[in-house]
Amino acid sequence: MIENDRFLRACRREPVDYTPVWMMRQAGRYMAEYRALREKHTLIELCKTPELALQVTLQPLRLGMDAAILFADILLPLEPMGAPFEFAKGEGPVIHKPVRSKADVDALRVIEPHEGLGYVLEAIKLIKKEIKIPLIGFAGAPFTLASYLVEGGKSKAFETTKKMMYGEPEVWSTLMGKLAEVVRRYLHAQIDAGADAVQLFDSWVGNLDVDDYREFVQPHVSGILKDIEKRGVPVIHFGTSTHHLLEVQREAGGTVLGLDWRTPIEEGWKRVGHDRAIQGNLDPTVLFAPREVAVKHAKRVLDAAGNRPGHIFNLGHGILPGTPVETVQAVVEAVHEHSRR
Repeated sequence: MIENDRFLRACRREPVDYTPVWMMRQAGRYMAEYRALREKHTLIELCKTPELALQVTLQPLRLGMDAAILFADILLPLEPMGAPFEFAKGEGPVIHKPVRSKADVDALRVIEPHEGLGYVLEAIKLIKKEIKIPLIGFAGAPFTLASYLVEGGKSKAFETTKKMMYGEPEVWSTLMGKLAEVVRRYLHAQIDAGADAVQLFDSWVGNLDVDDYREFVQPHVSGILKDIEKRGVPVIHFGTSTHHLLEVQREAGGTVLGLDWRTPIEEGWKRVGHDRAIQGNLDPTVLFAPREVAVKHAKRVLDAAGNRPGHIFNLGHGILPGTPVETVQAVVEAVHEHSRR
């Protein structure tokens, strides 16, 4: 039973008595409780064990968050699709067999979520029994997932990804189509399991220009978002370094648009339109500043939003390792107090 629905009301641009707040990666390495679990379990074990995913999801809620976000990882669908990976120490995700040819793409399976991701759905069911605030489910967007698959891991220039995109557009389209269908089914399954809202993370799409986004990405993202919107739950569309893409992201869909910290919130909201809710957008590194400085910056975000219905306070990307927990809590409390209507 949800007792605090401010997050959902803000997503619908309805009046709230104060601005709701949650933070991307709010459960994770900055918390001592999480690090203690990681001493005993790998990241994959935490994701694949519903009881542990529940425990990690609950950890940051003591800080006063108005929504919980499922503890999982955007890459989880890749393994059952036929692209196993691991998190190499100090390197991040490593795809064991990068997808770089038509044969590689053809070999990827379009899975049903229950086939290889049932543990995520079970975690959602467990979490929903324990919390009285909304639960956010999520998935990685096709471009971001494709870039990991093609590059074999993280990339700075995405040259191998763009080589396929420009040089083999039909292969690229097939890859994006498969990923989009898996993500679409996955988000539907998360909602069926109990997620009250979902977020599509397109972490690396800011590396494309507007024309390439429209041609190579937008049709696939739009197919996901417009379909999920029919479920009647808030659908958050988020990317980083997307200042130049806001209008085409709006076209692609999402009832809530996430802004990173590079775009002033008043400008971003005007560009995507006040008929959409906005999520954001404190610079995560500000949380390393003295507490009073972090609170000052948070108040700036709130003042820029101007108490307009439809603002969800968040960071412009995820909480960074080493962030002082006390500062996170101070910012959450300041957001609630400073925005009180």
